Amino acid sequence: MKKIISAKEAVSMIKEGSSVMIGGFLSCGTPDKLIDELIEQNVSNLTMICNDTSTPGADRGKLIENKQVKKVIASHIGTNPETGRQMHDGEIEVELVPMGTLIEKIRAKGTGLGGVLTPTGVGTIIEENKETMIIDGKKYIFEKPLGANFALIYGTKVDKYGNVSFHGTTRNHNTIMATAAETVIVQADELVDCLEPNEVVIPGLFIDYVVPCEEK
Repeated sequence: MKKIISAKEAVSMIKEGSSVMIGGFLSCGTPDKLIDELIEQNVSNLTMICNDTSTPGADRGKLIENKQVKKVIASHIGTNPETGRQMHDGEIEVELVPMGTLIEKIRAKGTGLGGVLTPTGVGTIIEENKETMIIDGKKYIFEKPLGANFALIYGTKVDKYGNVSFHGTTRNHNTIMATAAETVIVQADELVDCLEPNEVVIPGLFIDYVVPCEEK
């Protein structure tokens, strides 16, 4: 299988109505070139799973402004007023999930677990319509695993086998999302022949396609 492809080829696989995980924390470690290609191809009716909806005019925020997202599952939307406006006007569905819970739901999918138990959200609207459990006298919410059709992630340095390394905090949600989607596409800031083993954060077996940043 051809592993190194263009952004255009990668995004052409994403069809209307797909669920898409997009890595990054605001604009740190975000696959902006892949997002730009999603906008270029106008892939719509998406369910976007992410930490946040970024800011107006930036990466994930542009998908919101372009109204390509029907539902967003995220930890916060406060940095993008347009997301809040669309939510209040009934133009987009927003499911807010506490950040730690969001990560653990994705991790559960990637590791094949049936779900996770967390005390976060007990006694709040987060608990509504969910199973709960009492363990050693303490109440927990059962959270189901969360996966997606596609994961669009970022890598600082990626080799031709798909092994990924990161600089600093750019790894954020990217590492976990790489384990929990049917098809994983990484945007590589730098494409190299072969990473040193100690550099590898995401093994290439999780990566389906690599999109070098210099290609479109």
